[in-house]
Amino acid sequence: MRVFIADDSVIFRKVLTSSIAECRGAEVVGEAENASDAVEAINRLRPDLVILDIRLKAGTGIDILHSIKKNETGMPKTIVLTNFPYDQYRRVTISLGADYFFHKATQFSDFVSVLRGLVAQPNAELAA
Repeated sequence: MRVFIADDSVIFRKVLTSSIAECRGAEVVGEAENASDAVEAINRLRPDLVILDIRLKAGTGIDILHSIKKNETGMPKTIVLTNFPYDQYRRVTISLGADYFFHKATQFSDFVSVLRGLVAQPNAELAA
């Protein structure tokens, strides 16, 4: 499974990359810290899974969802992983096509479980 990460924290991107490396069959194919770079890279790289933060250095994960939702080649599986777990963000991101929404601080182990499940069964719908 080809994974793309959009998060403004270099440290957290390293944590995610390490977690993804532990999943046999998954590889990080790209990273971005702002929305425009992420959209360009997602369209070019066509990852199977995109992991998004809500707040980025420029733009938001919501901006990315708006853009990739319009992609004719289909939208990749998408996980929102954020420190801003507000219900309004959850509703908006899910309505724009995000498959999962997790709080970084309290649901990271849930995120890892879903990640492992997606890598093992990429076409399965897992409970969030």
